[in-house]
Amino acid sequence: MYEGMYELIGQECSMFTRKLEAQLCYQKIPYKWVIKNRKNTEEIEARAGTRFIPALKTPDGWVVTDTIALGPFLHGRFNEVPVIPSDSAQRGACFVLEDFFNHWYPRHALHSRWCYPDNVVKTGVRMGTNFLLGKHIDVELTDDEFALVKDFGQEVYNSFGLPACEVQGAGPDKKSAIQNDFGRLLNLLSNHLTKNKFLLGDRACLADFALAGPFKAHFLLDPEPRGWFGTNLSVMEHYVDRVWAGSDIKGEWQAKDFLPESLLPILDYARNHYQVFARSSIEAAAKGEKFFELDLGDGPFVARSMKRLEKARLHVADELRRCESINSSLSATKVMDFYLEPPKFG
Repeated sequence: MYEGMYELIGQECSMFTRKLEAQLCYQKIPYKWVIKNRKNTEEIEARAGTRFIPALKTPDGWVVTDTIALGPFLHGRFNEVPVIPSDSAQRGACFVLEDFFNHWYPRHALHSRWCYPDNVVKTGVRMGTNFLLGKHIDVELTDDEFALVKDFGQEVYNSFGLPACEVQGAGPDKKSAIQNDFGRLLNLLSNHLTKNKFLLGDRACLADFALAGPFKAHFLLDPEPRGWFGTNLSVMEHYVDRVWAGSDIKGEWQAKDFLPESLLPILDYARNHYQVFARSSIEAAAKGEKFFELDLGDGPFVARSMKRLEKARLHVADELRRCESINSSLSATKVMDFYLEPPKFG
């Protein structure tokens, strides 16, 4: 029933589409692209029940959405290449880091794509190639095709890009803050990934796909953020290439109840930055407040509160309790405390 060709429905400049593609590649699941474009959008959204991408059509006819659900779904279907550790500490770290990358990197991705005019133009051509032409972004365009897509970036900037940045508190006036935050986290990741093939050892997990996705779709693709890497560029390029190259069946995660020393600052960064952001957002939403103000060390910003962060938090909490991570070495990092707080909505 699980054998056959899967269909990856999405767009190539989408971090969550690339997150799902990373897992398909790593687990060596056969798939083909279905680029969501202006001609098939109505049909796709009617079948998927949502306008959001990606979606995955299975050989047995299911259309599944939401990468948070799709990760464990594919792990279960293709468990000869597991992507969720069985060890309590590492399993907990996997879900905590997946949540971190899922919900922290959109701020940098949106800002870097839409707050720099040259980047808007160049990325708009790629996005238009997908959406207007239904073609892959690496194809060579005819003059007529280029004329059709050349202004698409400005259209998306006006209708989506700038408003989305403002919602995240990551507008054009936050360039220094966003770049500083990106650079600090990048240094921690680069240091860790020079010593480890993947986040938890020699085998990738769900968190690796959540990390590789925005780098493939945004930071290593768009010209503006690509210029932010400095000496870390090759480290992250090689890391993303390893994920896309697929699994090494002999690769293993770390020893039981062990977390690499170089991973600890990344977990600490998640606790002191993303989790503070998410808690403030959730608490504001619970009070019925549409916006909240926060300063994480790079100056104050205002962002829109997001109820969905509570749903994601409770999902991680369920996983942490299920695998008894609270009794593991992960407990010492205090990175689980945020998830184990009581529900914020009645």
